[in-house]
Amino acid sequence: MNNPVPRPGIMDIDPYVGGETSLDGRDKVIKLSSNESAFGPSPKAAAAYNDAGEELHRYPDGDCRALREALAALHGLDAARIVCGAGSDELIGLLCQAYAGPGDEVLYSEHGFLMYPIAAKAAGASPVFAPEKDLTADVDALLGQVNDNTRLLFLANPNNPTGTCLPAEELWRLRRGLDDGVILVIDAAYAEFVTEEDYSPGNDLVDGGGNVVMTRTFSKIFGLGGLRLGWAYCPKDIAGVLNRMRGPFNVSAPAMAAGVAALDDTEFTDNARKHNETWRAWTGERLSDLGLEVTPSAGNFVLVRFPTGPGRDAESADAFLKDRGIIVRRMEAYGLEDCLRITIGQEDEMRALVDAVAAFQE
Repeated sequence: MNNPVPRPGIMDIDPYVGGETSLDGRDKVIKLSSNESAFGPSPKAAAAYNDAGEELHRYPDGDCRALREALAALHGLDAARIVCGAGSDELIGLLCQAYAGPGDEVLYSEHGFLMYPIAAKAAGASPVFAPEKDLTADVDALLGQVNDNTRLLFLANPNNPTGTCLPAEELWRLRRGLDDGVILVIDAAYAEFVTEEDYSPGNDLVDGGGNVVMTRTFSKIFGLGGLRLGWAYCPKDIAGVLNRMRGPFNVSAPAMAAGVAALDDTEFTDNARKHNETWRAWTGERLSDLGLEVTPSAGNFVLVRFPTGPGRDAESADAFLKDRGIIVRRMEAYGLEDCLRITIGQEDEMRALVDAVAAFQE
């Protein structure tokens, strides 16, 4: 019997591998590998999720009306142009499936999120990256890679895993340099952590005309990664395309309920942002004092470069931290073999992390 053969290109995909969650022989670990919220979900969101358990036999609202209206009210958006999904990953994949295929190219920044090339290949398109400057997306380099085959340009802002961020004026310069046939997708998964005044998550570009899509997630500051909940703000026509392609009930009722409650708990979100700002700065300063290179970050993580010498490199540091029950993220898949990405956790976790790195450096 012949085995079924997938479409060309499918077997060229390197499956996405998430951050490690456990260590053999340890019942408790400090997990700083997946950029999860330091405090988990809002108690209001958790209560809403539990309350939704009374109605699990009912199909969810396929239109996500309550969630879309809550998002629109909070951000001053048009609810009709919001599309909800099972995480922003689903929406990224749908955009590639809808607008790119064999012979087309999907462009992204050199150290951009791994789901961009995966989604491109799954759609039969070719992923292409533009080089970065100082681990930051380079608008001129991105525009220089655009050609007649370019269909989508994904830009994570802030970027994962580098944490670097472009100001609003650079986003507008990128948009103005693109033909209308290229969709600019601004992935603002970490937008809620940004405190710089010159930052835009991208909603103004969507409203400003042209083919711009902003994607967002509930997996980061809202602490709902386990529910897989994301959303996109789009031009009317693109929203219509995504609504035709997504599953009819792609967001569960408990996820919607938790999402609405999370948006309402602004005090919890504000406290999470302040905590992240404080301990991101503290962690970066302490690691820099230890002689390590820390990339300035606008997200809830820092990227740390280690020396390349045997026993002192990122691989050795990762192994040392694991021996102490601390899990961070290796960056080989992003072309950053000498780096570790470290999520900002609670105070005791960050102090333990810095102490462990100090011991490794001795």
